[in-house]
Amino acid sequence: MARGIIIREQHFPGRAPIDAYGNGGFRFADMSHRGSILCLPSGIYGWDVADGADIDEESLARVLSEAAEIEVLLVGTGKNLMPLKRPLREALKAAQVSADPMSTGAAVRTFNILLAESRAAAAALIAVE
Repeated sequence: MARGIIIREQHFPGRAPIDAYGNGGFRFADMSHRGSILCLPSGIYGWDVADGADIDEESLARVLSEAAEIEVLLVGTGKNLMPLKRPLREALKAAQVSADPMSTGAAVRTFNILLAESRAAAAALIAVE
């Protein structure tokens, strides 16, 4: 019996460079994704954050759960740099994750370089138009 459409959490189970960004999304691994993404050691996930002001411990819970495998977290805050809130910076520091906020474009470029060097890097990237 047909069960209809099954909606699953957006997840690419691997590490891949970001081939392109803009128009509200990203291209990677011969696929495209509309919206923001988290690039973690366990894969690339859809991320329900559209504004840098909404980045907090809750939105980065998945990053904190994988902190043992992450040295650097690149945070693409959109078109412009936005500082991370103090409680979030403290939570990441306690988890021994160095967080570097920057524009999404700069974060994508830096992530691709660190990924090519096999560094323990992750990225939280807000989609830009």
